[in-house]
Amino acid sequence: MAAIGGGAGGINRLAPCITCHAWNADGTKVAICPNNNEIHIYAKSGNGYNLEARLTEHDQVVTGIDWAPKSNRIVSCSHDRNAYVWTLDGNKWKPVLVILRINRAATHVKWSPEENKFAVASGAKCVSVCYFEEDNDWWVSKHIKKHKSTVLKIDWHPNNVLLATASSDFKCRIFGAYIKGVDKKMPTTPFGNIAFGGDPLVEMDNCLGWVQAVQWSPSGNQLAFTGQDSTLCVADVSGGQPRVDLVKYRELPFQDLLFLSEDTILAAGFDCTPVLFQKKGGWQFVKKVDTGGGADKPTAGGEKNAAFKIFQNQVDKGSTSSVETKLSTKHQNAINCIQRYKGNAFSTSGIDGCIIIWDRY
Repeated sequence: MAAIGGGAGGINRLAPCITCHAWNADGTKVAICPNNNEIHIYAKSGNGYNLEARLTEHDQVVTGIDWAPKSNRIVSCSHDRNAYVWTLDGNKWKPVLVILRINRAATHVKWSPEENKFAVASGAKCVSVCYFEEDNDWWVSKHIKKHKSTVLKIDWHPNNVLLATASSDFKCRIFGAYIKGVDKKMPTTPFGNIAFGGDPLVEMDNCLGWVQAVQWSPSGNQLAFTGQDSTLCVADVSGGQPRVDLVKYRELPFQDLLFLSEDTILAAGFDCTPVLFQKKGGWQFVKKVDTGGGADKPTAGGEKNAAFKIFQNQVDKGSTSSVETKLSTKHQNAINCIQRYKGNAFSTSGIDGCIIIWDRY
């Protein structure tokens, strides 16, 4: 296991906190948001990473970054309700503003597989699907609505037309996002004829909480989503009508997930460690990937002693200053983003400002 940015073992963090991150095609560069209005691009240098560029066009916290592997363009979105498409010109990144026509913060952004459009989730109860209009030389957005609350995450089907959404109204939905003149042809789907942004083709409410994350499997036959109620749901949609396999996780909820293969899913969130699920007959929890060792393990009674010291400081000194506690996991706070790195290697970033690359699980 390798790491760039981390808490223990002499590894330096990339930022005090990381909102999201994305890799370029060959994994030599990574773009992060250090929980502010900037995007920092780091380039690999030996065993470390050096800051190469700082992108500062956004006015508020950047909530989503996606790096297109074919065109090498970056798309970003922010609480400022805007998106930018960044193109590398020489050694400088040049931004193009995309007007999303939303009145609430953007929450997530994702390029389509063909990279001819991208989708932006938002707190405006809609998704902006954006594409480049050659005649006018600008990016145009069309809205997919039908949500009752904030759309938290989105993901494109491999066919470049179906779009899955995760919403805080407790539902996961699938929409048609075919755009005439942009997409080459209407693909065959299990849902028959599809129209842009109409009623959802599928609507699933298996979670008893916000749907935090959603992702298609590599084949597009399965769709996984996670809930704030610590559940993982995997829907087989190959026949049109979804058949949902629900896994109840015993610990804290997940904020992001990743299909490594058709029968392997990694999820990560408030437990500060990636968690492995596999399909063995049905989907089931297998193990936590991080077995500890990222920081000093707490001694017996450590949590109790820490709580007692806080209470004692309050009584004796009128102070409530907290006692620093180190977790046994490599991440020292919640994981909010998980991305594929190379092959089956993947990376995680979180509130602790660390990016960790995992090459086995």
